[in-house]
Amino acid sequence: MIRVLLVDDHPIVREGLATVLEDCPDLDVAGAAGSAEEGLVLAETLQPDVVLLDLELPAMSGLDAIARFVRSGPAIRVLIFTAYGTDERVLAALRAGAHGYLLKGAPAEEIARAITAVHAGETYVDPRVAGSLVTEMMAPRRFVGTLTEREREVLHLIAEGLPNKGIARRLDISERTVKFHVTSILRKLDVDNRAGAVATAAQRGIL
Repeated sequence: MIRVLLVDDHPIVREGLATVLEDCPDLDVAGAAGSAEEGLVLAETLQPDVVLLDLELPAMSGLDAIARFVRSGPAIRVLIFTAYGTDERVLAALRAGAHGYLLKGAPAEEIARAITAVHAGETYVDPRVAGSLVTEMMAPRRFVGTLTEREREVLHLIAEGLPNKGIARRLDISERTVKFHVTSILRKLDVDNRAGAVATAAQRGIL
C-alpha cells in the first residue's frame, strides 16, 4: 500500500483527489494539508511514501518546500501536481528534487500511475509537457539573448538591489512569480546566484 500525503491550498482539490485515490486499491491517503508548512509537519509524523504537492501555495511555495519534504524522510518521494506546465517550472521543480511532475486535469488512472512510478524510484513527467521538456534539455545552453522581456525587467531590478518582494511590488506580480523568473534567469545565464546573473549580464552588455 502506497501512503500519499496531499498538499494543496484548495479544499475542493484535496477532497476530489482523496475521493479519486480512495478508489485505487494500492493507494492510501495518509493525510491532507492546505499549505507547505502544514504538509511538512504532517510529513514528519505520517512519513508518507509520496507527497502530491501543488506549486502555487500561500506563504512557502511548493518549489521552496520540495527539498524540505525530501529531507523529512529518506523514503519520501515528491510528485508535483499543478496547473502550470511551462518548461521553466518543470525544470525548476525537478532540479529542486521533485521526482515527478503532473498537470491538474490528468485522469484518475494517470494520477495513480504517476504516484506508483515515483514510488518505484522512477521519474514521471506528464506527457503533455514531456515533449517540450526534452527539446529544452537537449538544446544548446541559451544565454541572455533569449531572456523574455519580463525576465529582462526582473534582471534590471535585481541589479538595482531589489529583493523578490520589492520586484513583485514594482512589477505588480506575485512574489512566487518573481521566484520563477529568477530561477529561469539563472538557468539561462548559467550562473548559480543573483550576483552572478548581474555580473554576467553586465559583461554581455545587457546592464
